[in-house]
Amino acid sequence: MTRSRSASSQRWLRRQQTDPWVARARAEGFRARSVYKLAEIDHRFQVLRRGLAVLDLGAAPGSWSQYAARRGCRVVAVDRLPMEPIPGVEIVAGDFLEEETQARIRACFPAGVDVILSDLAPETTGRRTVDRLRSEAAGEEILAFARTVLKPGGHLLLKLLKGAEAEIAARARPLFAKIRFLRPAATRKESSETYLLATGFRSSSAAGESGGAGKD
Repeated sequence: MTRSRSASSQRWLRRQQTDPWVARARAEGFRARSVYKLAEIDHRFQVLRRGLAVLDLGAAPGSWSQYAARRGCRVVAVDRLPMEPIPGVEIVAGDFLEEETQARIRACFPAGVDVILSDLAPETTGRRTVDRLRSEAAGEEILAFARTVLKPGGHLLLKLLKGAEAEIAARARPLFAKIRFLRPAATRKESSETYLLATGFRSSSAAGESGGAGKD
């Protein structure tokens, strides 16, 4: 077992040393290569701009929050893992799923949130069905919270694992003007992750209580 973990660690180190996205992130002062997934989506769809109120869920180690802050957004980053301070970012330490943490988030945004970013992923087991269900559950929790804090016209960018798309799309369509599934260039080839970009939040009253599917 020890030899297996050591071999896995060595593969990870080799991959990090040869990954051009890792090298670029270090050169540009970002904490993780995942920043370029957000950057690509932002460049294509103009998700972020100066002055927007941005909530980053599952933010650690903080590269998405760094990027949003550099774009001139007001950012609150939430994670149960410890994070080093980030200039221009307010950090809320806690589990997003806990009511106390959600109350602290709402207190940070009395006027509501313009954009929710979530690179959060539940722990994977390697069992496809279990991992899909965990991703669906996390996505449902984030959508439910988004309904309570997003401003009309707001956006949500949410990471999902393969297989969770249909369920989350069905729940998101009544709430947003348009949804898209994206796989940015910086995503590792072996990764099963995809990103849901939901734009134009309609507000809970406009969307109604239905969770059924709609048209893009």
